[in-house]
Amino acid sequence: MTSSLSSVNSAGNYIGQKIVIYSKNNPIPQTLLQFSYPLSRKKSSPAAVYTAKPPSPLLRLHGSTDNPPLLQQVSFLKENYNLVSRKHKIIQRSRKPHIPPLPNPSAVQHSLIEMETDEEDVSRIVPFQLQFDKPVVSQIKIAEWNPEKDLLAMVTEDSKILLHRFNWQRLWTISPGRCITSLCWRPDGKAIAIGLQDGTISLHDVENGKLLRSMKSHAVAVVCLNWEDDEGEEISDDSFVSKYEDRTSRFFPPAPRAPRVPGLVPGETGFMDESENLSQELSNSSHQRFNILCSADKDGIISFTIFGIFPIGKIDIHDFSVCCPLANKHVDCKLRNASICKMVLSKDLCHLTILCSGDLQVPEHDLHGFHCFTLDTSIFYKRRNELHQVAQQASNIEDLTEVIRASLSVMSKQWSDAMHTFHDKFDSLSSLIQDHGLDSTPQEEFLSLIGGARTSPAVHQFLVNSLGEVGLKRITKLVCGAGKELQVIVLEHLEPAAEMIGFRLGELRGLSKWRSRYQGVGLDETLIDNATQKAGMLLIQVQRFMRVLSSAVQQFSNFFNWLHKCVKMLMSEPSDQHQLPAFNSELVILFLKYLYDQDPVRRLLESTEVDHSIEVDLETMERVQELAHFGGFTDFEYLRRTLAKEFQQMESCFKEAFQMPFTTISKKILCQNLLPLFPIESLSKSASSTVPTSISYYKEAMHEKQQSFVDYLSFILPDEPSSELANCIVVTRCLMNNDLEAVLLCVPEGYHCVDLSLYKECQLVLLLNGPSSFSENLEKACMTIVQADDLPFVSIPSLDSSSLWKLHELKDSVVYLQMDSLKVRGIPHSVIAPLAVSASRGVACVFASRKRALVYILDEDEDEISDAD
Repeated sequence: MTSSLSSVNSAGNYIGQKIVIYSKNNPIPQTLLQFSYPLSRKKSSPAAVYTAKPPSPLLRLHGSTDNPPLLQQVSFLKENYNLVSRKHKIIQRSRKPHIPPLPNPSAVQHSLIEMETDEEDVSRIVPFQLQFDKPVVSQIKIAEWNPEKDLLAMVTEDSKILLHRFNWQRLWTISPGRCITSLCWRPDGKAIAIGLQDGTISLHDVENGKLLRSMKSHAVAVVCLNWEDDEGEEISDDSFVSKYEDRTSRFFPPAPRAPRVPGLVPGETGFMDESENLSQELSNSSHQRFNILCSADKDGIISFTIFGIFPIGKIDIHDFSVCCPLANKHVDCKLRNASICKMVLSKDLCHLTILCSGDLQVPEHDLHGFHCFTLDTSIFYKRRNELHQVAQQASNIEDLTEVIRASLSVMSKQWSDAMHTFHDKFDSLSSLIQDHGLDSTPQEEFLSLIGGARTSPAVHQFLVNSLGEVGLKRITKLVCGAGKELQVIVLEHLEPAAEMIGFRLGELRGLSKWRSRYQGVGLDETLIDNATQKAGMLLIQVQRFMRVLSSAVQQFSNFFNWLHKCVKMLMSEPSDQHQLPAFNSELVILFLKYLYDQDPVRRLLESTEVDHSIEVDLETMERVQELAHFGGFTDFEYLRRTLAKEFQQMESCFKEAFQMPFTTISKKILCQNLLPLFPIESLSKSASSTVPTSISYYKEAMHEKQQSFVDYLSFILPDEPSSELANCIVVTRCLMNNDLEAVLLCVPEGYHCVDLSLYKECQLVLLLNGPSSFSENLEKACMTIVQADDLPFVSIPSLDSSSLWKLHELKDSVVYLQMDSLKVRGIPHSVIAPLAVSASRGVACVFASRKRALVYILDEDEDEISDAD
């Protein structure tokens, strides 16, 4: 690989160079010739790299670009090898001058020519530049790069989420308080989804880690998450506009947010405090690319959610029955006790590839092993525009429903607290009346006082001593203030939310009448009509509640004004009658009769299982029935229901209407193929879920004017005592015509594959521990890249197979990995999973067993990535 040059030149500043050949036919590098050329004396002189355009030979030339002899050589190379220039790293200098003639281009017959710096003790150039080696506070169990930004999200063993920049600056740390089992980024990188042990999926903002929404999508641990947006071609139809515009913003201001509990600082706690970012998120969803969040739990249940907020489908892989060929006949197979290892949705949303372990039920026996499921999810692609519109409206309606729920809860609590204080204070009057031996009620005593009769000792003692002027003012401020706050909540939160729900349901109602397009996604016209009617009834109930609340607040205020005058008179304090608040005696009488010991406001707000019907006179009911004949509604009993009860019925109608698309789409997700890959006898269900696996889709050339994707699946084959294949990596690919091809890569003896990841341009990044000889060079592990599409794939027949296990076809065609023919980067630590690779940034993060993180730059042809990014 290296050699020394002995010629001397008085110029002094020369660099020794050699040409090294890498051939596909001969993986061992061979030196063909050596030469040197003068260099600039600048230590930081920029260099140039000249790379041949494929499939021409690739040549890299390290040297200064301001040197005339070098420029002559470069000109010769550019003319004969079709070279292009890119900026590269700084070269070193050496005092070994010798300038032999350039090689004859016709003599170059190999695929790669690389010129390397050759000094006294300089060996081969090390690939994959190490950006930094940093300690981590705890061992990392999950790590994912942001698809759009230089951010790395990591989950520690104690289930804390750390977000670091590329320069390892930590942005935030959050702890959900429960075990984190999976993680993935939204395709635009603005939100992160977290799967928890209890089946909950939480969405967090990338800026500060703030919780955006939490959904209970599963009953058990979420073991896999995958979030993909639509990268297929736009659907063009003269009769249909593919881009959907949400018209709500044309007629309404921004959606209201849920009210907070008075007295609490924002961020301390409150109802739906996290909905600030979520409301903005939902309002911007019409400008997003259509995307699907897939989540899988350890019991084999897979859920699908549009924009990560609107559930649109759920399937159980145990429910699928697939016809598989066995001994020249077809048998029906089903999976049992399946455990999902990996799940990826294709870029065009048409296919879902699942790698799982489990028992395959075939006649007379079960086969335990690894299986590959392919589900047909083309309904997401074919009906993406319709689903986009339904999800846009339905998710906003659900969010506005939460605003109404929170508003009712806050109003009920505030009014109950005010009434509790009022009754605690005025109930003492009943005790005083009994202590004085009077046989009357507080209402009767107050009526005697307003009628001009002599004040009883009990009332006098209550007004002067127990209540007093200060206490009366405090009660007045509390009750009337609560009433005014309720009015504000209705006007700023409850009523706008109800109006916007009605408008959005009207939009859905119009779409539901387009049966040819929307009936196929489950938008039922009858159910939407019922939900629209309930939304209208809720708005009527809100208006009735406002009238009741305004009347109650007015009567309470009038009653307190009258008491204030009475207290002044009983205390014999001189006062100006014009300065005392005015009151109406008739309203005082009505208050004592209907409001003193009753609470119509609370009855409208209170949500109880007991049905408290409101009494409505016969004449009013007859008028309602007459109005119903004119159309618009069919519910005659809405006046007998409370506001809380009306909200419950509306919410029930919403769930029924939105459950229909969920059920319809779930039925249209079909099993396309089931491939039994390899039998595994000793691996337990819990251990199989930790097998390192990677699935990715790559774009293929245009086929019949349609963009297609080829899915690559790779995993480490677990070692079985009875298996003839040990220390192997499986790589499979499914072509456009659904033909399956696979290859077995055997890792060299002494190495052990810790983790792997499919990289861009069909490349496979391998993270290996060993061999033992590395310890002499202080290198205990290594990382390398294999070009997957150059591997000798073997076609696996799907019919007329004597065995169900597909990988049995590959026993005689194992490919042995030659480390000398690959780019290998030694790592001075023993490494552990996970391996975090970013295809968009060309970087990889490796974690050492001694709690360290090492970041390498994989793409050597790009400019160095600065920390500022």
